[in-house]
Amino acid sequence: MSTFLLEIVTPERKVFAQEVNMIIVKGVEGELGILPNHIPLVTPLKIAPVTVKQNGKQEHIAVNGGFMEVRKDKVVILAESAELPEQIDIERAKAAKSRAEQRLSSKKDEYDFKRAEVALQKALNRIEVFGRK
Repeated sequence: MSTFLLEIVTPERKVFAQEVNMIIVKGVEGELGILPNHIPLVTPLKIAPVTVKQNGKQEHIAVNGGFMEVRKDKVVILAESAELPEQIDIERAKAAKSRAEQRLSSKKDEYDFKRAEVALQKALNRIEVFGRK
């Protein structure tokens, strides 16, 4: 089966760089499956797991927003942050989820509400990816 290079990069580091068979991402317009030789594409991404299929195995990576650029033989995801399952501190993610839920229930102002929503999405994303490892 043919492959393409997937690179997931954050402002701090390169999180992932390997040849893969397929990826599944959640863009702002919906879910996308990318195979080798996909047409060129640039799209913003939601806070959601990226599913990576490699040699009959699946891996999930917590990607917290950003953009994806698809080229003929390479896909680059420029993410605000990204973590492999083994890099996730599950206790910290659960604590962040609790804090975000408390902030959402207090409904102070619109700015805090939006920040709490994003924090909750990121925590849920980490918990989901950790649970799939």
